[in-house]
Amino acid sequence: MTNKVRKQTLRQRSYQLLFGNQTRIGRRMQLFWVSSALLSVLLLFLEPGGSSVYTPNAQVLHQLLLAEVFFTVIFTAEYLLRLWCTPSKERYAISFFGIVDLLTMLPMYIIWLFPHMAVEYVVLLRVLRILRVLRVLKLLRYMSEMGIVWRSIKLARHKLAMFFGFVGVMLCVFGGLMYAVEGGAGGFTSLAASMYWAVVTLTTVGYGDIVPHTALGRMLASVLILVGYSIIAVPTGILTAYMSQEMRRYREERHCVQCDCGGHETEAKFCKFCGAALPPLSVKSTR
Repeated sequence: MTNKVRKQTLRQRSYQLLFGNQTRIGRRMQLFWVSSALLSVLLLFLEPGGSSVYTPNAQVLHQLLLAEVFFTVIFTAEYLLRLWCTPSKERYAISFFGIVDLLTMLPMYIIWLFPHMAVEYVVLLRVLRILRVLRVLKLLRYMSEMGIVWRSIKLARHKLAMFFGFVGVMLCVFGGLMYAVEGGAGGFTSLAASMYWAVVTLTTVGYGDIVPHTALGRMLASVLILVGYSIIAVPTGILTAYMSQEMRRYREERHCVQCDCGGHETEAKFCKFCGAALPPLSVKSTR
């Protein structure tokens, strides 16, 4: 019974260290993981192919390899500890941050397990390099404001899905019309190329690599550009409305311990009514 209680206590303490930011040691652990992620990404640019300015010698390459092994070990330990101490292992494993934690520790293991394949296929090495850059996403876990953004996106997902569905219909219609009007000339050699042109035109990017040459085609392009300017602010307005709603909710829920008054800003450290220290902002995130 004592061992079971001790084990549960150890899991609870580990959970507070890895997922909590209410205590001083928890904030120090967060600083450690943030620093580790940043350093691992910075070292990536010192490796051959990561920077065109600096070419490391053999000794530096050996030290970089040892550093990568070190970061792989600590990120592996972090992932296993999070998987062990979280109440719902399945939920964490398939969550956004769980997948990021898994992907950021895989490159070194893939090179160890399949060295010949990693050396033979340069594309694989580039993909592994990109996975290591994903360690920057680990920083999002420690940004409390990202909880507001993430929850706003989740609340607005149905409206955003309807908006992007409408955009998809517009792209199909104008891409098909332009393919029929231009008749395969001017770069519109296929329906896929016409769809690519519609995406570039609707987003008002306008690379200019594919342009219509007929009068009707230019008229359709003008209409699509005007439509793009008209709807480009729609997703921004949707997200802004939900973010304002979430920020208002967090301000109302953040109460002073001494006077029990709410309505404090997210970055406030002291109560604006009595001057007492406010508790740190805790934003629920995906585990």
